[in-house]
Amino acid sequence: MAHSTQPPTALLFSGQGSQYVGMGHSLYQSSQPARVIFDRADDLLGYKLSALCFEGPEELLRQTRYTQPALFVHEAAILAALGNPSAHAVAGHSLGEYTALYAAGAFDFDSALRLVALRGELMFTAGIEQPGAMAAVIGLDDATVEEICATATGTVVAANYNAPGQVVISGDRDAVQALLPRFKEAGARMVTELPVSGAFHSPLMAAARARLEEAILHTPMQPPRVAVYMNVTGTAQREIDTIRRLLIEQLTAPVRWTAILRAMYADGIRRFVEIGPRNVLQGLVKRTLGSDVEIAGIDTEEDLRNRHHLVTVE
Repeated sequence: MAHSTQPPTALLFSGQGSQYVGMGHSLYQSSQPARVIFDRADDLLGYKLSALCFEGPEELLRQTRYTQPALFVHEAAILAALGNPSAHAVAGHSLGEYTALYAAGAFDFDSALRLVALRGELMFTAGIEQPGAMAAVIGLDDATVEEICATATGTVVAANYNAPGQVVISGDRDAVQALLPRFKEAGARMVTELPVSGAFHSPLMAAARARLEEAILHTPMQPPRVAVYMNVTGTAQREIDTIRRLLIEQLTAPVRWTAILRAMYADGIRRFVEIGPRNVLQGLVKRTLGSDVEIAGIDTEEDLRNRHHLVTVE
């Protein structure tokens, strides 16, 4: 699918936590295709998502029910401004998996946005009904983090395997907070509670599963044009029934991001381009794969001007 003169390239799509007030504004002003995406989203959602992205307020943009559609639309707008680029492979972190599937042609825009908006609403509600917490643990190996989680008095699980020595845990608020000193005692360099509204990628999201599963099963999908490396398995998938099942499981299962990056590298990918706000995924690529790969990101209109040559348009 990608042009032969380019090194094997993967597009990576950012997830929740990377959003900021002002994202997408320069693209909206400079790119007609990006404007079409934002305007269509406003019409489809029935509220001014564009204004929320461009102007805030931040406390609303941080709410899961708004964050998820905002990130999806911003990333879709970047793709549109780039001319819907091709790649050898795609992956997205948590929510970003939906944008990755959209980029690979598995969803159309309207179907994907409806699904993302529902996912955000369901996860927001689940977070209110079963308050949870998440925390980043830096400097311990995966097995040690898992062993400490297993000693919790409530539900605490490893939720994001982001990079070697970087794991996010998720679960009951009190149980998570009670474990934080244990990670420090075990030698963690840093333990930081995250500003999230629920225990994502944990059993506490189970209340959202039935409605999301129904929506995923009834959303029209086509086989992706390129391999999509899925969060739940860390492996490349192309078969629609498998992709649907893994999207459903992703709600309560960990994101195996380290495994995704290593699998992409093993499959020959040598250039990683993050599509989305800030540069979180670029840092994870560097931490996981080192200096043997090319890493870049596209977020703003300036990035678009400077880095559009890194992707191929069919």
